Amino acid sequence: MKQIVTLILFSMLLLACKDDTKTQAKEDKAPKAKITEITSITGQQLTGVTVSNHRVFVNFPRWRKDIRYSVAEVGENDNFRAYPNEQWNSWELGQPVTDSTFVCVQSVVASNNLMYVIDTRNPLFQGVIEQPVIFVFDLNTNQLVKTYKLPKEAYHKDSYINDIRIDNQSSYVYCTDSGNSGLLVLSLKTGEAKRVLDDHPSTSSEQSFLTIDGKTWNNSVHSDGIAFDATTGTLYYHALTGYNLYAIPVDTLINGDQQNIENSVELVAKTAAPDGMIVHKGMLYYADLEQHKILQMDLKSKVVSTLLEGDSIKWADTFSVEDDDLYYTNSRIHEAAGDISNLVFTVNKIHLTEE
Repeated sequence: MKQIVTLILFSMLLLACKDDTKTQAKEDKAPKAKITEITSITGQQLTGVTVSNHRVFVNFPRWRKDIRYSVAEVGENDNFRAYPNEQWNSWELGQPVTDSTFVCVQSVVASNNLMYVIDTRNPLFQGVIEQPVIFVFDLNTNQLVKTYKLPKEAYHKDSYINDIRIDNQSSYVYCTDSGNSGLLVLSLKTGEAKRVLDDHPSTSSEQSFLTIDGKTWNNSVHSDGIAFDATTGTLYYHALTGYNLYAIPVDTLINGDQQNIENSVELVAKTAAPDGMIVHKGMLYYADLEQHKILQMDLKSKVVSTLLEGDSIKWADTFSVEDDDLYYTNSRIHEAAGDISNLVFTVNKIHLTEE
């Protein structure tokens, strides 16, 4: 009964938001941003990117057997170097899982000279084989400084811990689970973690497909995109196969009980279906997977405009910002169902400062 009432309330919120969405569409503007390709790689599907002091790092999830790296640093002339070293990237299917090798890395995020690496421990989407882990590396020394293993109550057998946002002020991190809908809240001080909004309408996939280039991409992907606004203390999140953007105060995530958390969820707007999301200077940047766009939303006015669109965007997967440059990956997920040996995957950047 509780789930039915919750669904009715969310349907009412969705209808209330509908007119605002039409207004946003009318405000859509022609793109002005210029794109610069940072690097490319053929036949190796990358998803995540993060930038720290002009160092660029990427990750390659183990969605196939023949991945060259799990985490790599981008060098000159498109040279990729295993990060932090070859040993960490040496694991292969069937080998024992250790605390010094990556199994299936989905995301890398740098903050305050530390890099957080999410290892889903779910290779080939065949189920979690060990506790999902967040590894933390000191980017000054390239040494592992902390390992956070998620407790059993924080994940499911089919979980795929997708992305992470760092809250340095509160010393917490927040993660999405795209395999089994929900959010994770983890204390960086104690290592304690809890699962919230488990199987909740706001974290659940709204449909089982997207339509891209006139073709149906069939999949149900739950809570995926995530963005943290440190200025307002607000976490934004979005199912990949869905069109609703939600938000919640992080203070409630940290201190509230499950009922408080559910009651504090806000339906922000009806949007395009995104993957990558990030907040920078009061703007939410997010992908429009179906229309090959990167959009920007003013979080005060909720007005949406197009930052970039066209062939330079092929499933904008992950965003990172440094010096007003927005970096993003083209993971080409909608094109990568079969042989990817000839597919080129890129990391690009856009300068965000208005000319």
